[in-house]
Amino acid sequence: MRAYILIKAKPGTSEDILKAIKDLKGINVILADSVYGRFDAVVVIEAQDLKALSEMVYKMIGGHPDIFHTETLITLF
Repeated sequence: MRAYILIKAKPGTSEDILKAIKDLKGINVILADSVYGRFDAVVVIEAQDLKALSEMVYKMIGGHPDIFHTETLITLF
């Protein structure tokens, strides 16, 4: 199962957020990039099932004070 997580962050913090996400243990990060546009960063993660995916997302988002909004897009494959 794969998910795209779109992140809105405090100004100037997206690179720090991505570094922190890449350093988290137990999260299978496929891609983590800063982007221009409506969102500040995009993270792609993979998990075995929805429960594991939810745990990863909450671990990422709940653990970082500079993230103020996310949107999670789960793929169907």
